Amino acid sequence: MVNKTGFDNEKYLNEQSKAILERIKTFDNKLYLEFGGKLIFDYHASRVLPGFDPNVKMKLLQKLKDQADIILCIYAGDIERKKVRADFGITYDVDALKLIDDLKEWGLDVTSVVITRFENQPSAQFFKNKLERRNISVYTHGVTKGYPTDVDLIVSDKGYGANEYIKTKKPLVVVTGPGPGSGKLATCLSQLYHDHKKGFNSGYAKFETFPIWNIPLKHPVNIAYESATADIKDYNEIDPFHLEAYNEKAINYNRDVEVFPVVKNILERITGKESMYKSPTDMGVNRAGFGIVDDEAVQNAAKQEVIRRYLRYKCEYAMGFVDKETVQRAELIMNELDMSPDDRNVVLPARKAAEEAQKTDKGNEGMFCGAAIELKEGTIITGKNSPLMHAASSLVLNAIKKLAEIPDKIHVLAPNIIESIRDLKSDILNKKTVSLNLDETLMVLSISATTNPTAKLAMEKLKELRGCEVHITHIPTPGDEAGLRTLGVNLTSDPVFSSKNLFIV
Repeated sequence: MVNKTGFDNEKYLNEQSKAILERIKTFDNKLYLEFGGKLIFDYHASRVLPGFDPNVKMKLLQKLKDQADIILCIYAGDIERKKVRADFGITYDVDALKLIDDLKEWGLDVTSVVITRFENQPSAQFFKNKLERRNISVYTHGVTKGYPTDVDLIVSDKGYGANEYIKTKKPLVVVTGPGPGSGKLATCLSQLYHDHKKGFNSGYAKFETFPIWNIPLKHPVNIAYESATADIKDYNEIDPFHLEAYNEKAINYNRDVEVFPVVKNILERITGKESMYKSPTDMGVNRAGFGIVDDEAVQNAAKQEVIRRYLRYKCEYAMGFVDKETVQRAELIMNELDMSPDDRNVVLPARKAAEEAQKTDKGNEGMFCGAAIELKEGTIITGKNSPLMHAASSLVLNAIKKLAEIPDKIHVLAPNIIESIRDLKSDILNKKTVSLNLDETLMVLSISATTNPTAKLAMEKLKELRGCEVHITHIPTPGDEAGLRTLGVNLTSDPVFSSKNLFIV
């Protein structure tokens, strides 16, 4: 099933920028805005809200850039244990560096970087040195003493006061970071403490896309958020504080609800007056719900995301990245929507392709792999592995040949180049596997395109694969994963390794 557009970006941008500007005016023209979720390349949002621009937050910041400073937070523990961002397959510290570069490309500069809960961890210190030697301002904040119970200690010179004050110039200070637990809230509250000691009435608010507060608790979009955070065990609930204060249902998630009394108490202790916020929902400035223009399209897209998350967690469990409880939780969430992997259109065709590969090559003792892609207009194309190339490689070639209307019998890759690469891998590099992975196949395609007009026509169709759904019957090898990631497809796979070897290249 092909997703229809269900989200209006322009409407959302206008609503969101207006809400932020209004919140700034509530205080002394100084607002620390905690940016939850991904600041750039928010592919989860674009998958569950078809039509959502994954970089819409950057466009929002561009609209506000004359009034905004940006602080980037990263938890020292995430640097030390090399936590990986799933969308890009890179560690959080590398993602932070990438984010600084990406912001610069959008004409936005990071004012400073804050390493939170810093305890002189070697990797965090190395990260700090790397940034400072590139003339980027870096602050280190330790663990907040007394948090969360001893408010007297938290709101004192030994608590937030122990953190160095971060100098900012503009009325809006966006505080962001790579993933949850990066220390954004503590950084905001620490700044408020220092401002109010100086007699300056700055304020705090939170901007987080999910869960969406003004759609039902069990709406698939909100359920998809629970699935996306199954590894950290987040769950949504009706905001009890909002219900009590306004007799109105609003959706929030457990961590925000749990911490609200603490944050409210801290804010009131810092400012010396009753907080304007009566609920965690009040703290937010999220207007994403107002951008939904086709609820049916959004619901269908969100259900597909729940299946994708379940399949991803199963693979991560096989690789040792998550525990069994995470997989079970993701499965329960999927069952709640009465969905299964078979409801993902590309799963069964990929498995059938693997079976066909086995039937046509019975003498081969290796793994038989199949892959399937659903093109934008709904056509499903399959591919399978062979002695020449991986299943992902044949899949992409079959797909772009279909898009370019090239007959099956015509080859788009130059046979002499394929043989040359196979010879290099076997005779020179002594590789055990000589079939071409997707990364290598894309290189061969680009080389062939210089002399072969058919290959050039096919290569030009690669960009049309972005956002398409793909399933592979094995966990992709590094070369396949890199190629699929570059193409920007929505990938899932069965929790099966492509080889019996423990070391896979």
